[in-house]
Amino acid sequence: MAKIKVETTEITIISHNEKDYISLTDMVRPIENGLALIEKWLRNKNTIEFLGIWEKMYNPLFNSPEFEGIKMEAGLNRFIMSVKQWIEKTHAIGIIAKAGRYGGTYAHKDLAFEFASWVSPQFKLYLIREFQRLKDDEQKQLAWSAKRELSKINYRIHTDAIKANLIPSEITNQQAAIKYADEADVLNIAMFGMTAKQWREANPDKKGNIRDYASINELICLSNMENINAVFINDGIPQPERLIKLNRIAIQQMRILEDTGGRYLLK
Repeated sequence: MAKIKVETTEITIISHNEKDYISLTDMVRPIENGLALIEKWLRNKNTIEFLGIWEKMYNPLFNSPEFEGIKMEAGLNRFIMSVKQWIEKTHAIGIIAKAGRYGGTYAHKDLAFEFASWVSPQFKLYLIREFQRLKDDEQKQLAWSAKRELSKINYRIHTDAIKANLIPSEITNQQAAIKYADEADVLNIAMFGMTAKQWREANPDKKGNIRDYASINELICLSNMENINAVFINDGIPQPERLIKLNRIAIQQMRILEDTGGRYLLK
């Protein structure tokens, strides 16, 4: 579930069958007798035709014969249609009625935009803008999360190389942990110019660790460096030499990724 603010109206968006459904109820809540607008919209013949076309495109279980009868009646003075009736008679999936805390009438984004246009063309444009902003933010977060997960996977490859090549046999778990932290800080120094401890001391108000605040480009670079360092470890290259090599790689890759003059992290 997510919320967007369109002008002064807060609108709920839920996921239903892995699709975005927008609250029609929230759209009309600020309007006097606004809830009646939803059923008024459903009684409109053009609305019924539009909903029917959408359902035929995306709903293989849509009851087309029942829909044809409804379409014939639509527009007449005696015609009445509620959300519940529309769903029960046609097996529609584009509009749903949800109970509970965030209850109300929700519609697939295609239909919700159409409803917003019927209510107010200006409101529709603001709605589309805020909805797209939400989707853009979600994509950015998804990309960051994917890079963070990639970094974690490569860190496992990295620590396995340490265990196989740098940690002597028959040492305590505490000693092993110290060696892992030491090797992790090789990458931290090469990338950020400081150890994890130094970062925590410099940022006592922040939660997490130095990598949680890294940019996507920095995470990409770290992911590459973890793989490279694992190869260096397997080749038996001493740690000080690896640190210098990794820093040079970090500078080169960040120059390419950022396309700005690079970051010289080791002097």
